[in-house]
Amino acid sequence: QVQLVESGGGLVQIGGSLRLSCTTSGFNLEDYAIGWFRQDPGKERKEVSVSAISHYDGATYYADAVKGRFTISSDKTRNTVYLQMNNLKPEDTGIYTCANIWTGGLNPSWLVEGLEPGAMSFWGDGTQVTVSA
Repeated sequence: QVQLVESGGGLVQIGGSLRLSCTTSGFNLEDYAIGWFRQDPGKERKEVSVSAISHYDGATYYADAVKGRFTISSDKTRNTVYLQMNNLKPEDTGIYTCANIWTGGLNPSWLVEGLEPGAMSFWGDGTQVTVSA
């Protein structure tokens, strides 16, 4: 049974840091890419691709808004993908969800455009991140 479980969200002040974890099970992480998506508050369910990592070659993607502040990493021994979020801003507020996609199904443009939510296979339930003054 495929599972992705997020943790690490919370309430933080502007400029603070959080580390999100996406713990996976039920599939071979090495054959998949993992993406982090944000659903903005008060908006229709629409996931924004924030960051992603391919376990085939270690390639990563970051949305322009988070470059230089967020770092994605993976611990295959723990089947866990992390998203280190530094210098947080109010616009980072939202529900952060991780999802998987088989490496062979990646669109070649993902390194520039991010992952397409409709292409992802399985999703976690999300963790809330709130950045306040």
